Amino acid sequence: MHHDMKTTLNGLKVLVTRPVHQAKKLAQLIEQQGGEAIMFPTIAIKPVKHLAVIKKSLENIAYYQWLIFISVNAVKFVQQVNNGKLDTFKQANIIAIGAATAKALETIGLEVDLIPKTGFTSEALLMMPSLQAISGQRFLIIRGQGGRETLANILKQRGAKVDYLEVYKRVKPTPINEMMVIALIKQKKLDAITITSGEALNNLMTLLMGRIIVSLLFEIPLIVISTRIKNIALEIGFKHVLVSASPADTAIIMTVTTVCNGENYG
Repeated sequence: MHHDMKTTLNGLKVLVTRPVHQAKKLAQLIEQQGGEAIMFPTIAIKPVKHLAVIKKSLENIAYYQWLIFISVNAVKFVQQVNNGKLDTFKQANIIAIGAATAKALETIGLEVDLIPKTGFTSEALLMMPSLQAISGQRFLIIRGQGGRETLANILKQRGAKVDYLEVYKRVKPTPINEMMVIALIKQKKLDAITITSGEALNNLMTLLMGRIIVSLLFEIPLIVISTRIKNIALEIGFKHVLVSASPADTAIIMTVTTVCNGENYG
């Protein structure tokens, strides 16, 4: 990539709020572009219950014709629990929401049968032709605790039987780099914030509330991965919110460089 003014971040400081184990790639991309990545995870990922309990529910996997993996973390936990023994999974149609999830499945040797063509959402998935006539078919949605209900509800309306397997939960982490982040906001030296979920945004607010002047925070450009999160951010009071083209780190960094070069502001 050639470093002209348009592509370099010139030492600008960008807040990365992804969970610790998922923050590295985005941080590297920021550094490669000449920016400074400030790690401030606002979500931590924990197993939802004893891995043995999850293992037990995986024994019935052959009952389902469709397995839907909602996220990379869902794939990660299933692999951990089963020590990579995934033969029973291969009998089902495997659906991934999003390219990163599909890649994670392929990495552990599971072939993805269906992935939404447009966008990386439940809505995009529900438009796929093979999910229209599914009356009486059995789906298992593998996800984190307390995700959105849209997908299951519509599959049920179409006559499918739907169960959840919730393998991890998102919790508010013990903050790291907290004093540094607060200082940067107070000195107006934080140039952009990246947010990859509504929950991450709410946790960011909770972690900083009462420690900073909120109006300073609201001036900082916020880069989010969906219109849904953008609307939450605008409601909270953020002034400059941009949506990246996809949830991929490469798309997020492109939006970050655009913002930091003062284009598409607003």
